[in-house]
Amino acid sequence: MNTAFWECTVEYKDYYQTLGVGRTASADDIKKAYRKQVRKYHPDVSKHKDADAKTKEINEAYDVLGDADKRAAYDARGRAYAGGQFAGEQFDSSSDWNGHFDFGGAGADEFFADLFAKAGGTRRGGFQMRGDDIHAAITIDLADAYHGATRTVSLRVPRHAGPGRTAMAEKTLNVTIPRGVTPGQQLRLAGQGQEGHGGAGAGDLYLEIQFSPDARYRVDGAHVYETVPVTPWEAALGGKVAVQTPSGTVEVALPAGSQSGRKLRLKGKGIPAATPGDLFLVLEVVLPPADNDKARAFYQAMARDLAFNPRAA
Repeated sequence: MNTAFWECTVEYKDYYQTLGVGRTASADDIKKAYRKQVRKYHPDVSKHKDADAKTKEINEAYDVLGDADKRAAYDARGRAYAGGQFAGEQFDSSSDWNGHFDFGGAGADEFFADLFAKAGGTRRGGFQMRGDDIHAAITIDLADAYHGATRTVSLRVPRHAGPGRTAMAEKTLNVTIPRGVTPGQQLRLAGQGQEGHGGAGAGDLYLEIQFSPDARYRVDGAHVYETVPVTPWEAALGGKVAVQTPSGTVEVALPAGSQSGRKLRLKGKGIPAATPGDLFLVLEVVLPPADNDKARAFYQAMARDLAFNPRAA
């Protein structure tokens, strides 16, 4: 049996150097570096004499390093190259060397391009880049978080207006506010971000939930604090009072001797999130005005008969 041997000298292509990142760079760092480089050398905006070729190199590098499986395969072959396994050595073409590593007579560039094209496709047909995500805020009422709602939002987003040019365009969307949203939560609208380049997909739109200011309610995560005005006799004597809450009217038992600032907890009556919050009723004792003779006489009688001095304690 004849054994065939062939000899090749491999020119290793450093994709990390192409993108300008280190070998320990995170996936996010690689993505940012790719966007920076591709904008710099885009043929529509770059005056670099080799802009088209440079853009193809950048796209090829990101095709590899931007995919976890491809990157792992590339790193493994890079380590082998650094160890001297490739340069000027002979290999038995009948062996299963390193699993499936076979140039088939091609150089390193063609090998990597073919390998990764089979694994997902190398973009050789021109500049492609997914559109940027857009981040904006949407302000809702507390009732929307309890019951859900639909809101119409308008925002200005960049649009392609010819080679190397962009223009601002207004976009109007109907947004569904799901029941149970909390402050700071982001709603993702897939494909509603900035449009992509070269046929690539659009980015996403992220709307951060904010709540309208309300003198009666304060929101902390999924918990809600509600100020409840009570009369001096309700606070002193206790009893049941009706309280209008974001989820409807409830009857609450006031403990006798309550003071302003006392909190009554209604478990699970906060925002109905995945883990429902609580509703805290914060009592505020409100005095009736002494704006007539009868009211003034009443306060004078209290001052005389009760002999109460809150500062004495």
